Amino acid sequence: MTLSSGSQSPSSRNINRRKGKSPLKIAVVVLATLGFIGLLGFLGYFFFLYASLPKVDRLADYKPPIVSQVFGDDGSLVGEFYLERRTVVPVDKIPRKLIQAFVAAEDSNFYQHRGLDYLGIVRAAVKNVLSLRKKEGASTITQQVAKSMLLTPEKKFSRKFKEAVLAKRMEERLSKDEILYIYLNQIYLGAGSYGVQVAAESYFGKSVEQLNLAEMAMLAGLPKAPNTYSPIKHLERARERQSYVLERMVKEGYVTQAEADHAKATPIVIRPMKKVNNEQSAYFLEHIRIQLEEKYGMDKLYKEGLRIHTTMNAEMQKGAFEAVVNGLKNVDKRQGFRGALKYLAETDVDDFCKKVEDGIDTAALKVGATFQGVVTAVDPVSGDVTIRVGERTGTLTRKNMGWAGKVQLVNAWGKQEGKGKFLSLGSVVLVSVATPDVDRKGAVFALDQEPEAQAAVVAMDPRTGGVKAMVGGYDFRKSQFNRAVQAKRNPGSSFKPIIYAAALDKGLTAATIFDDSPVEYDSGKDKAWKPKNYDNIYRGNVTMREALTNSINIVSVRILEQIGVDYAIDYAKKLGISSPLAANLTLALGSSSVTPLELTSVYGVFASGGYRTTPYFITKVEDSDGRILEETAPPVLPSFDNQSSATIDAGDSVAPSVSVPAATAPATGSPAAVPVISPETAFVMTNLMESVVASGTGQRARALGRPVAGKTGTTNDMKDAWFIGFVPQLVAGVWVGYDQEKSLGAGGSGGQAAAPIWTEFMQRAVAGIPTQRFTPPGNVTFATINARTGRLARDGSEGAIQECFIVGTEPKGYDSEAEAKPAGQNASDSDGLPEWVRMKRLPRPSERR
Repeated sequence: MTLSSGSQSPSSRNINRRKGKSPLKIAVVVLATLGFIGLLGFLGYFFFLYASLPKVDRLADYKPPIVSQVFGDDGSLVGEFYLERRTVVPVDKIPRKLIQAFVAAEDSNFYQHRGLDYLGIVRAAVKNVLSLRKKEGASTITQQVAKSMLLTPEKKFSRKFKEAVLAKRMEERLSKDEILYIYLNQIYLGAGSYGVQVAAESYFGKSVEQLNLAEMAMLAGLPKAPNTYSPIKHLERARERQSYVLERMVKEGYVTQAEADHAKATPIVIRPMKKVNNEQSAYFLEHIRIQLEEKYGMDKLYKEGLRIHTTMNAEMQKGAFEAVVNGLKNVDKRQGFRGALKYLAETDVDDFCKKVEDGIDTAALKVGATFQGVVTAVDPVSGDVTIRVGERTGTLTRKNMGWAGKVQLVNAWGKQEGKGKFLSLGSVVLVSVATPDVDRKGAVFALDQEPEAQAAVVAMDPRTGGVKAMVGGYDFRKSQFNRAVQAKRNPGSSFKPIIYAAALDKGLTAATIFDDSPVEYDSGKDKAWKPKNYDNIYRGNVTMREALTNSINIVSVRILEQIGVDYAIDYAKKLGISSPLAANLTLALGSSSVTPLELTSVYGVFASGGYRTTPYFITKVEDSDGRILEETAPPVLPSFDNQSSATIDAGDSVAPSVSVPAATAPATGSPAAVPVISPETAFVMTNLMESVVASGTGQRARALGRPVAGKTGTTNDMKDAWFIGFVPQLVAGVWVGYDQEKSLGAGGSGGQAAAPIWTEFMQRAVAGIPTQRFTPPGNVTFATINARTGRLARDGSEGAIQECFIVGTEPKGYDSEAEAKPAGQNASDSDGLPEWVRMKRLPRPSERR
């Protein structure tokens, strides 16, 4: 039988089927292979994650970062250094009801599960599916601790896996109370508070042990959303959350319904414990922070709870800060209103105000606080302006912006064109609170303006060198440059007491006569140097006292010319000046830059009776267990009498030999008090500077109402204003000026810009300090002299005054015996100036006061 070529036998077809592969089988094999590879990958990833898990054993010795505290000279808390503001409290000190409130709100099955709440996971999953969004979480307290202490906050599956495994491990190694101890001390509860203790202080001004049930429930409601349920910002929302927590406590059997209802009805009083005002102490704290971090390292400073004792006096520091703020605002307002900060469109106001409101951490605006506000309405008739600050509204009255002069009110949105100052709708201005708001309405504001000038204040105990207060600028948040210790500025006439003290140790006296008349010096250039008096008045023959009292520039130059520039520079260094000094006659007018701390410490030499002390800030540092890491003992100065045990080397002084008792030697590493001038010289200089305050350029300081000595300083074009002064127990220096040197404008002299700041500060600083007079040492005598001639005078004669002298330097003759000749006026003077007076590369003259 013949077969056609197009046909196959049955046996051939069977063979072909066996050779071909079924698509289904191929798919199964591929899927099985991929599944196997995937399983291997998952297991590999699982074991990788498992192996990379952190150890939970270290949680048994839980030591979270805790606050390092800074204390003032009276033991009061004045500052803190921390990464997280936390005070650790043992679990047995935490009220049981507070623990139960947190458990009821955050993890009701905490005492039943072993790290994971499976029932809670299912419940949360169902609710989330039904609501089509994440409505409820299922993390247990143990998982929250694992995430907070051992993991990063990244939102990944791997983190949730690690969290679950670590939670199981923690439950195996730690007791429930140990887990709660970590949780309640670690958790963030808003208002910058970590842990229940700091939260209790921040919201209610109480220790955690003093909380009532209503307050406990409110704290327990915060972990879900600390800002949303903040009782400071959103009390009603906080009450709603509190009610939820209380009902959960009832359901769990922790409290009865009656107790819960009573707690709901209990008034909540928000009374934050007085926080450390780091703002007013910022420059002082930053100065010591740099020292401490360099010595102990960041971890010890920020995490290990050091106790740092300082020389700061809290009340003085507050007074210095407020004096700088008030003084700079007064200086700035004298220059006029600069206009609105910016202009908003009507549609931008809500967003702007929301940002302002987020920065307000009090229920009502505090009197004196400043905020950026938006003009939302104007009344051209009354001149009043409606201001919106955050979610609050108030009135800016015409009276409260009187300092700004003529300001046109425009009832239209946006910036207005034309001359003069405008306030239109949408204008953003700085306002201070004159009257606080009630229910976010009714506040009364005053127009304010942030100063562009800067200032520095430093105050120290002249007997020890301990710095009591220091402010280095207007706002530390905007500029961390500490002008008290870092800014070198020309001191102007505030440098003159150094020249005068050097002259006293050269044999001159307060009664030495100098000729106050125009003078010129060869500067080595085409144009001679002609120093001028600040007021362009020349008085003829004057005593050194009158010259310093009225800050006469000509006399200061003549004094320096007579005693020698090199001698004066060495003398300044002996008193404590470390900055380079110009080796020419302009030094007499304060042409060389120094820091406020430098010059203030020099005045401290006069106040202390001749001792140079080293300014210091830290007295003791302890660790968290009370072990002393360092301690500084202040030097003890002797009381002055006619006995002496250490003679001052006055160099080539021709003054009579005077001596000073030695200070008690301080402990090793502690600041020393070095006698550098005699108590007699120190007293005479102090007495001279008392005249500056009594009848000279520093008269504003008379408002202190007690014996004060001091000196003003004003540089060319009023670019720098100074006042440095002291009482026997405290010396303080003030500098005012712009960082980029320019004139302070009207009222920018030392007496007008710096002295008011000094006076405001000192009035607060010495309020609790007994009034003392400057006591003359034994080798100082007083004699009646003629103020016009500097010679002895008969009591009751015309022009007779009492003058102080170091014994042996008082005048010997009376007016009738000889006519006084100004110091330095002799035959050789007319022949030409000494070689060292001929100055090279002399800068333009400094007419300072």
